[in-house]
Amino acid sequence: MGVQVLFHGCLDDFLPSSGRGLPVTQHTPRRTSLKDLVESFGVPHPEVAALTLNDHPAAFETLIEPLENDHYLIRAWPVRALSDLVMGHALQPPRPRPARLVLDVHLGRLARYLRLLGFDVCWRNDFSDEELADTSAAQNRILLTRDRRLLYRRQIVHGYFVRATDPAQQVEEVCRRFELHDEIAGFKRCARCNALLVKVDKASVARRLEARTLLYYNDFYKCKKCCHVYWQGSHFARMSAWIEALKQQAA
Repeated sequence: MGVQVLFHGCLDDFLPSSGRGLPVTQHTPRRTSLKDLVESFGVPHPEVAALTLNDHPAAFETLIEPLENDHYLIRAWPVRALSDLVMGHALQPPRPRPARLVLDVHLGRLARYLRLLGFDVCWRNDFSDEELADTSAAQNRILLTRDRRLLYRRQIVHGYFVRATDPAQQVEEVCRRFELHDEIAGFKRCARCNALLVKVDKASVARRLEARTLLYYNDFYKCKKCCHVYWQGSHFARMSAWIEALKQQAA
């Protein structure tokens, strides 16, 4: 059975360059679900916001039968390219608000940046794929990864394959994909462990600071969990400008 699939928008990022923008054909000799069919082209199901089967809205669980005389055209849309035909037939519930995320082991710097923006980010450098998928499902967290096969796991609802390799570009990409700009609240979380920061008296942390820091700065914050101390040092103005520029990118 020959089935044609047309991937819209950024979904064709997963296809060979020669096949982008065109219907691709898959020969399927047995009954299969649309989820399995889509993923056979390398496109993880959490990236797909809507599907149609012969121009009728369909679900991931929709089955197609291997009948010789039947013609199947499947079309797949990402969130940012939904057409009027499928706008009311989203395959996934709205993302968690406020956003909560879990990141794979390859995205440690992205995790730190997102925490600096105030997002609740779960990250460890020893997460297994199973732990990542289970955490995403159990805690309703958006899973960000550089391993697209991780996103094939059925329990994952909200997930995204991060295309960029530069951490600053990754931040922009993720904020754009999940429309996070309005939720940015910089410098409220510990970049190291994700816990919230609290303002503390200078005297209470003085013994942990260098003399020049004590001389030039008066406002200090401490992580509730790991007790790391923060202050508005020389990097603060640069980071604040970056955060404000990021907020302005909301479209």
